[in-house]
Amino acid sequence: FKNNDSTSSPQLPKDVKDAVSKCREAVQKGLEGRLSRMDVEFPVGTKFGIEKDAKKRGGGKGRLMSAMAADDNSSADGGVTKDMLETSDRELARLFVDMFQPVGGDNIAVVFSEDSLKDLAMESWRGDPTASCRIMSITREGRKSKSSSIIKGMGSGKKKQKLGFAAKMNEEFSDESSGPFKLPENCEVALFVAPTAKDLIKINNICNDVGMGTLVVLLNARLDLIQKSQEVDDYYKNEFEKVYYLSIAPQSASPGCLLYRAYPNDWVLARKPKVGTPKTVCTFPNRPSDDDCKSAYENIKIGDVEKGVEDVLGNVATWLK
Repeated sequence: FKNNDSTSSPQLPKDVKDAVSKCREAVQKGLEGRLSRMDVEFPVGTKFGIEKDAKKRGGGKGRLMSAMAADDNSSADGGVTKDMLETSDRELARLFVDMFQPVGGDNIAVVFSEDSLKDLAMESWRGDPTASCRIMSITREGRKSKSSSIIKGMGSGKKKQKLGFAAKMNEEFSDESSGPFKLPENCEVALFVAPTAKDLIKINNICNDVGMGTLVVLLNARLDLIQKSQEVDDYYKNEFEKVYYLSIAPQSASPGCLLYRAYPNDWVLARKPKVGTPKTVCTFPNRPSDDDCKSAYENIKIGDVEKGVEDVLGNVATWLK
């Protein structure tokens, strides 16, 4: 790895607007590099300030938040709520829908993990001409949903006959009752929003079906945190490029540090002091391992004022306000 060199190291974003701009640039570079499998990850609970309700709460400028940051809409213990997580993921998806509008809304599929999340997106984006896309859910909830997982919620479910116990169990644990999930045949861009471990297996199959002619983007998949088989893990490591990544570094190896990468630049290990902007510790041509982060961290010089115990999650929360 390379030690800190402010003249050549990739610069971390100054605020959420800059972060989104750098993400757009990274995606564009990826497209120029003919990448068709991309992985994008922002800090947990990032406030992009896209939805009207967020703006009414004073989040119009956007803010990057950590998983444990205190916020007016946080839970009783000061953590990020489920609603905040879903809003952040949905806002990121909305940014990508706008990014790819030139290909035409009918050719963009935004795929959520559940029908309920799909329905929230439909409600939030309804009437916005720049949000034209097909909104779908990868989990077939035919028994529970009144509408099919299709563009803008147009379409109605058919009344189903009563099922016996065995048939109900088969429907509960199998996708065969409604058929396996498929992307529209004319889909050019597929955005999978915060997929689950089960979703990742389906996405693998979908990628094999559609081929490299369809751009597949994972948004906030947080692959590092999902328990998965070695086969699935290897697939996503080998097939998907982390074109944009901004999150905390392994805290056991590099306390108070962040990891940042914008394709095609190097990976950056940066430290967020109690006061001021993040400072680059070192850069890596490939994603650093825990040992790499630990070695780099042990070689940095920390001022006496910064030697106290720091809360990296709190630091990320107050960064980029």
